[in-house]
Amino acid sequence: MNPLPPPDDEDTLRPHVFDGIQEYDKRLPNWWLMTLYGAIVYAVGYWGYYEWLRAAPDGAQEVVQAMAKIEATRLASAPTTDDASLWKMSQNPIFVEAGRATFNTTCASCHTDKLTGAIGPNLVDRLWIHGGKPAEIYATVDKGVLAKGMPPWGPVIGAKKAAEVTAYILSYHTEGEPIEVQAAWIPPPPK
Repeated sequence: MNPLPPPDDEDTLRPHVFDGIQEYDKRLPNWWLMTLYGAIVYAVGYWGYYEWLRAAPDGAQEVVQAMAKIEATRLASAPTTDDASLWKMSQNPIFVEAGRATFNTTCASCHTDKLTGAIGPNLVDRLWIHGGKPAEIYATVDKGVLAKGMPPWGPVIGAKKAAEVTAYILSYHTEGEPIEVQAAWIPPPPK
């Protein structure tokens, strides 16, 4: 029995010889070509996204974001309400953003979303009715002032969210700024 000769395109040899080796002139398989072309398209898209458009954060920004998450986790694991830890929370963007969300859902109806005060007092100026130190602000949020219409939010939102709201309020202030205590707050006249 005679074996069938291979097809002609399989036997085509290239005209050059290197080190006594002569190679066949075969076409690459389609799967290999698609992998090559796909890798080229991916590389161009990757370069365009990261280098040309700069749509993604660079390495330094990713490190800062990761460190902020680690610091937020560390501060949240033991929520203390002393002045130093509340100031640290106010400098952490994760705490401030969580505090902003809680503030907008619970406190903005009286203090407005810009913290400038409507029914409740202005929280961005340096005038405070019940003390402007971080622990005093936390105590006001947590226990409320029923005589003036401020409900106790601590039992409703919990200690962690009360600390986040305090951190959000403190993010509008700087540590060591002068605090003036006033006897009462008079809401601005309606416009």
